[in-house]
Amino acid sequence: MEEQSPLLQAQTLFSQQVPFRNLDAEKIKLAEALGRTISFDVVAPEDMPPYPRAIVEGYLVKASATQGATEENPKSFHVMGAIEPGDEGFPDINDDQALSVVTGSIVPNEGYAIVRMWEATQQEDKVIAATRDFSPNFFIETQGCDHEKGSVILEAGTQITPWEIGVLASFSILEVDVVKQPVVAVFASGNEVISPEETMRPGAIRDSNSLMLNAAVVQAGGQAKVYGIIEDDFDYFLSQLKEALLSTDMVVISGGTAIGGRDFVSDLIREVGDLLVDGVQMRSGRPLIMGVANDKPIICVAGHPPEALRGFKLFGVAALNRLLGRELAVPEDQ
Repeated sequence: MEEQSPLLQAQTLFSQQVPFRNLDAEKIKLAEALGRTISFDVVAPEDMPPYPRAIVEGYLVKASATQGATEENPKSFHVMGAIEPGDEGFPDINDDQALSVVTGSIVPNEGYAIVRMWEATQQEDKVIAATRDFSPNFFIETQGCDHEKGSVILEAGTQITPWEIGVLASFSILEVDVVKQPVVAVFASGNEVISPEETMRPGAIRDSNSLMLNAAVVQAGGQAKVYGIIEDDFDYFLSQLKEALLSTDMVVISGGTAIGGRDFVSDLIREVGDLLVDGVQMRSGRPLIMGVANDKPIICVAGHPPEALRGFKLFGVAALNRLLGRELAVPEDQ
């Protein structure tokens, strides 16, 4: 077995300690569900399709009546009428008769096939011929072939894309139970860090991380609660962290890994919970520090914006996936 890299080891150790699907569910309108995560398996309330239907344009015939048909010896059928879109039924036909159908037309349940339009040789007005044989249900979707009533159509943990919205709408499911979005506290740290609204001064660094990590949290399925810039005051930072842990589901801190020779964030995590990862053996790995407090993940990333975003993608996204109950592999380094 290939040995895991230090990064993967750290990701695995951390992810295993983040609770899986640890958030409550809420019911929302389907039109508002894009990007959300399904909290419970969704079961089909009916068969899909709800009736047998044509999947091509052509002619409905009895499948047995086409047996033995060849180009030299075609089987002829008199077109008796059409099954139009929206028709609720269809007339009976004999072995030498056919009905014109289009994609979606309701058709009999068994024993029939559809000769595609381009395969049907026109012999004379309202008479077509099949030049090969067709098996039962050829070009027909049988009732329930996609989903039978009571079967699971979408599993818990599925992230809703436009496709899932279409699937649910096809069953007339217009409300869906989703996992509540995790609320993530975002901190920026450092005496040198100033707000983007402030005038630049020598030695200062504008806080781009708060807005950037806010966007990254939203993109990953959470709601960000930005606490702003916290100066390098351990006791004050600790009080702010404790407050954040009372009202949020996860904490992200950028910067502040070592201040005045002290492992600042590592000590913060030890004060409120368990320190799990204290640096990673990789490029810019030391600022990557992770822990858990009362089942709530705490992630510290570098202060340098590119590395802050990289760290969040490697550890923050994995933590959010766990909280949301998404069974996805830990993100790989780029």
